[in-house]
Parts: sequence; C-alpha cells; structure tokens
Amino acid sequence: MHKIWQEEELSKMVEGGVPFPMLSDGAGLIGKVYGVYDEDAGVDVRGRFLIDPDGIIQAMEVLTPPVGRNEKELLRQIQAFMHVRKTKGAEVCPAGWRPGDPVLKPGPDLVGKVWKVWKPKA
Repeated sequence: MHKIWQEEELSKMVEGGVPFPMLSDGAGLIGKVYGVYDEDAGVDVRGRFLIDPDGIIQAMEVLTPPVGRNEKELLRQIQAFMHVRKTKGAEVCPAGWRPGDPVLKPGPDLVGKVWKVWKPKA
C-alpha cells in the first residue's frame, strides 16, 4: 500500500518521494505500543513521533484522518530538537523558532524576562 502511495501521490508532492522507508502496521502491534491503535476500527490512528537518537520520544502528534498534517511544522520541530541537542540544552527554541532566529538560554536570569529576549514574529 505504501509503495503505491509513494509512487502515485507522494512522489508528485515531494520531489523524489519521501526519502525514508515507511511501514504498515496491519496487526496494530506498533500502534498499541504508542497508544494509537483503534481497537474498534482495527487500525492505527495517524500519528507521528519524533524519537531522538537515545530512543526518547521528544514530540508526538496524533490526528484523525479528516485533518492533514503540516510537514513544514514537522521540519521546524526536527530542526529545533536538533539545535537543542547540539547545544546540550544550553539553548532552547521558543514557539515558532526557525534556524537563525534568536534562542533562549535557560537559567535564573531568564525567569520573568522571556518577553525582553523573545519577540515572536506576528
């Protein structure tokens, strides 16, 4: 099923198609582990999980089929998690952060003063 989806749909939306393997979870084994298996329907609800190299879930999003996901937000989150990991938590990325935007340096000096440092784009 994913092969057809990749060839007939994704390859037309993403140049070259999605560059990583996709899997099917017909028996719901993975979905049950991640809490997205719908027992009544016998299928997994659509979910995405950002798992770091240490195997820790850093983010997840679960949506029902009528609402699509946002690949730009997914990419932004991946970039933010990679930045935080690279700095070992010395810098954190506020909501809406994109590469090149200001970061925050957590600590007692920041408490109550985030508004002075972080000015989100409207």
